[in-house]
Amino acid sequence: MTQFRQDETPQPKSFARTLALKRFVARAVLIAEQVLPCALVPASIALLFLSAAWLGLFRIAPLWLHAVVLLGFLVAFIASLVPLTRLRLPGNVDADRMLEERNDLPHQAIRVQDDMPATGGAFGEALWREHQARMARTIRALDTGLPRPDIARHDPFALRALPVLLACVAFAYSYSNRAGLLSDVFHLPQATSEVADIRVDAWVTPPAYTGRAPVFLTGRQGVASPSDEMAAITIPQFSDLTVRVTGAGTEETVRYAEDGAAEPIIIPTAGEKTDEKTASAQPAVQKAPDNAVRNHAYKIVKGGELSVGDQRWTFKITPDSVPQIAFDGLPKPTPNASLDIAFLATDDYGIAQAWAEIKPLDEPVKDARPLYPLPEYRLDLPRRNAREAKGTTSRNLSEHPLAGKRVRLTLVARDAAGQEGRSVPQDMILPARQFFNPLAGSVAEQRQVFALNANDLPRAIDLNDAITSFAEETIPNLTHFLLLKSARSRMALAHNDDMLRDAAKHLWEIALGIEDGDLSLADRRLRDAQQALSDALERNAPDEEIAKLMKELREAMQEYMQALAKEAAKNPRMAANPDQNNVLRPQDLEKLMNQIENLARSGARDQARQMLSELQRLMNNLQANRGQQQMGEQNNAMREQMDKLGQLMQEQQRLMDETFKLDQAQRDRMQRGDPLQGEDNELYGQEMPQDPGQRGDENGEPNPLDDMTAEQLKDALKQLKQQQDALGKQLGELRKGLESLGIKPGKGFGDAKREMEGASGSLGKGQGEPAVGSQGRALQALREGAQDMMNQMQAQGQGPGQGIPQYGQNGRDPLGRRQQNAGPDFGDQVKVPDEIDTQRAREILDEIRRRLGNTLSPEAERQYLERLLDMR
Repeated sequence: MTQFRQDETPQPKSFARTLALKRFVARAVLIAEQVLPCALVPASIALLFLSAAWLGLFRIAPLWLHAVVLLGFLVAFIASLVPLTRLRLPGNVDADRMLEERNDLPHQAIRVQDDMPATGGAFGEALWREHQARMARTIRALDTGLPRPDIARHDPFALRALPVLLACVAFAYSYSNRAGLLSDVFHLPQATSEVADIRVDAWVTPPAYTGRAPVFLTGRQGVASPSDEMAAITIPQFSDLTVRVTGAGTEETVRYAEDGAAEPIIIPTAGEKTDEKTASAQPAVQKAPDNAVRNHAYKIVKGGELSVGDQRWTFKITPDSVPQIAFDGLPKPTPNASLDIAFLATDDYGIAQAWAEIKPLDEPVKDARPLYPLPEYRLDLPRRNAREAKGTTSRNLSEHPLAGKRVRLTLVARDAAGQEGRSVPQDMILPARQFFNPLAGSVAEQRQVFALNANDLPRAIDLNDAITSFAEETIPNLTHFLLLKSARSRMALAHNDDMLRDAAKHLWEIALGIEDGDLSLADRRLRDAQQALSDALERNAPDEEIAKLMKELREAMQEYMQALAKEAAKNPRMAANPDQNNVLRPQDLEKLMNQIENLARSGARDQARQMLSELQRLMNNLQANRGQQQMGEQNNAMREQMDKLGQLMQEQQRLMDETFKLDQAQRDRMQRGDPLQGEDNELYGQEMPQDPGQRGDENGEPNPLDDMTAEQLKDALKQLKQQQDALGKQLGELRKGLESLGIKPGKGFGDAKREMEGASGSLGKGQGEPAVGSQGRALQALREGAQDMMNQMQAQGQGPGQGIPQYGQNGRDPLGRRQQNAGPDFGDQVKVPDEIDTQRAREILDEIRRRLGNTLSPEAERQYLERLLDMR
């Protein structure tokens, strides 16, 4: 048997380092396998100690228990370390054996590297070295693996998990108010002191209309020093401050010191009423019961500092500005006695409500008793982006007793915070229903007399008696006579305001029936249907309700058109010589109402309301022709003057174009060096044109101006002087005609006359450039004079509301047609969009909804689509 002896044998350095590293790691793994089972008990004791500290045991325990528990943990921990002293450090043999066993190495591949054969001999040594080399190749990829302490054998019931779970719970609890700290172990409890166990949660909720998120104050300090402006928390004005104090102990006092205030304000708990001065001077110290919850609420109006115990926050206020509102032009009456008010309103966060305040200018009689409150006029605001509102609202107030009286209009805008802004007041006569039948007018007067002052009822009864005294002459219709007698009985038997209002309503219906018959009732139903639809669009009613109201509007519109046709058949003058350009066909109205319904269904509620308002103006203009037949000859004369003014402006525009062409041609000839004298007027066999306005065409044909010399062009400019003088003469005649009608020519007509004379002088000298400038200024002055003339006509009752159709958007009605007798063209007409715009908007909306329903769309795209639909 061969004997081997273990001895140190020289080996390659690289292999020796690798083997040494493997053995070192193996010894570390063996040590860990011995230490880990022995460390279970000390680690469990340490976790139990931390749990006791975090749970607050050392904070609430009395002194003797504090010492006993601390000593027990200390003794137990030291005792648990005793098994660690019995550990045996492994050697190379143990490491080699572990590596061979875990890597399944045969023939003691590691230990053979240190052995030598007992017998010598060259052949034996060579064979042994070959054996070592083969074994060395097998140990280069050895893996020690992780420690295998076999803890389950030492702790078969898995009790080691209990300290770990308890420590996790205690750690989570350590962030609460009642939790303890590790430092409590070294602080002995005081038997006489009472530790407050209070949690403070504070936050600021900005007003909903600001769209700002709440600001949580707990966990953040608002300011380090009173002069630290950067640490102040900026919040909107009128934000709600909420402080919630929970827990037992001495109750914390919540104070808010406004900037510039002498003493801070003590904020009481919700439902508690406290005198601020008394509370500030003598703050009460109370002990809150266990688990008590106190809520303190305060609305922040001014900047200041909030203090809750030793916590402080400083606030900087963003002021909420008062809304601004103003008239966008003068209020205008309409043909059916409605009142149109154009307005401009702005607010930093948005306008919640806007209305027109209407008050009578005449001082009421002493002890007057009106039956009706002041009229209400609500302005239409857009449902979205009401920070800048611009629009026109039309309301019919002709039924109110103040109609026809002098009133003062003041626009009022209110924001969500309740702040109100007011406009500069405007004085006017409130539009009243014009009765062309004298009997109907007298009946309306009776109603107005006692509706404004119920004490004047005897006078109204006397007026009724005066009318019915000579019924054979004044009341040809027996039905009207009987109705007046019934109204007289109602007035005589009325003994309270409700009965008087019923009598006033009866008189108004009688007056409308005498004036228009069924047409007035149909007009009232149409206006009610339009108002109901407008209110539904404003409150974003569902599509089913919109469809129902649209059906009612169509029925009311059909009834009104039928009543209007019957009324026209009774009066041949109304049906004679209609203006074909302004004939309103049923299919036109149906098309317009279809557009309103489609806009409402597609979500464009604001555009639907605007088009509904345009429909109301269109119906107002439809009534204008009825008033024109009864307004007399003065309106016809005024329309004739308006037509003359329009023709004058067109002629001035044409003359300015001709002057510009001649002046441009003259400049071109002079730049080419053509002399002013000596050229034949019959160059190329052509005579100088007699009419300078006819200068060839734009289709490539020869232009006669190219065949004229500079002198001939100068003579042509001089010939235009006669035409300019003729326009000036027409303007003078127009001014005299307006003065005869009671219209004072404005400054614009005077400026136009002066510029025309200047243009005539320049043309006489053959100077085209200054003539064109004067003609352009004359044309602009004519536009200003025309606008001033329209304003005077409206002020005198000859404009919109008294027979002349009012202008729609850019002088056209909602169907895109030019208004009848619209007067001078101010050059601001635009084309009405086709219905293809509405169809395109509907297609885009459907595509957005389809993409939003696709669950595979990216989150960023979905958020963008939701913002488009106003869902976020």
